[in-house]
Amino acid sequence: MEISSSQKGSIIEFFRESGFDGRNIDEMMKKCKRLEGVQRERASENWAYLKSIGIEERKLPYIVSKCPKILALGLNEKLVPMVQCLTTLGTKPSEVTMAITKFPHILSHSVEEKLCPLLAFFQALGVPEKQSGKLLLLNPRLISYSIESKLAQIVDFLASLGLSKEGMIGKVLMKNPFIMGYSIDKRLRPTSEFLKSVGLAELDLQRVAINFPEVLCRDTDKILKPNFAYLKKCGFGDGQIVALVAGYPPILIKSIRNSLEPRIRFLIEVMGRQIDEVADYPDFFRHGLKKRLELRQRLLKQKKIDCSLSEMLDCNQKKFLLKFGLIGGL
Repeated sequence: MEISSSQKGSIIEFFRESGFDGRNIDEMMKKCKRLEGVQRERASENWAYLKSIGIEERKLPYIVSKCPKILALGLNEKLVPMVQCLTTLGTKPSEVTMAITKFPHILSHSVEEKLCPLLAFFQALGVPEKQSGKLLLLNPRLISYSIESKLAQIVDFLASLGLSKEGMIGKVLMKNPFIMGYSIDKRLRPTSEFLKSVGLAELDLQRVAINFPEVLCRDTDKILKPNFAYLKKCGFGDGQIVALVAGYPPILIKSIRNSLEPRIRFLIEVMGRQIDEVADYPDFFRHGLKKRLELRQRLLKQKKIDCSLSEMLDCNQKKFLLKFGLIGGL
């Protein structure tokens, strides 16, 4: 069907009136050829609908420039059914608008062909129905991945680490739905191979995947290896590093400058302890430096109390004060 210049002109006028500049308009027209044939009324109607569901007007130009196709879709055939389905998945309307803002293309997918099969796929992995919706709203890009060529392969990879497809992999997804977007060959396999190479046993690796899947998602060369080298430089032996990583896997992805270095310096210079103590209590790196370590160290020092790191840190503040008779010590 031939598109008249007046039709094309009217959509361009609509864009100009909506605050887009010439360059944005050109980019959107190149990105979505269908826009040339879109009636101004349809674009206005879709724009107004997005506002009506709670998307702030200032965010609309960003959303439309990311996915200009939104203005070409049938309102009642495409946009309304998808928004209604997404609304049933969330607990607050803001979750839906945030998901659309994060990944506007979610609105261009089909409820029957993409959304329903994706939710069924999650549920087959043991993700409860309510959680399946939360996964998608947290990482809306999931809807754009092919179940067969992308998601199922990630599941197979996680299963190769010894995780069962009925439940354990579902837990990994609930913990970190973004893991499904990473490349197996470029990211997930290199991190798992590196963790094995430093001495983690299969069971340790499974614990990493279930409890700290974000560790598997980080770049081995840029993050994991430098952190490992830093721990070696601090004087930890190979066996101690295995104990540290198995006990608290995020030690390999924490910032050296902002997290690891200040804690180790505090341990040695202020607490007067040996690094060996940390190998026996890797959770030391989990605790906040100012809110927990400095505060508790100060109180113990005032009372001249000696104790192990686990005795000092493995309890909430109330139990800590009671344990050492420090009530009123604050």
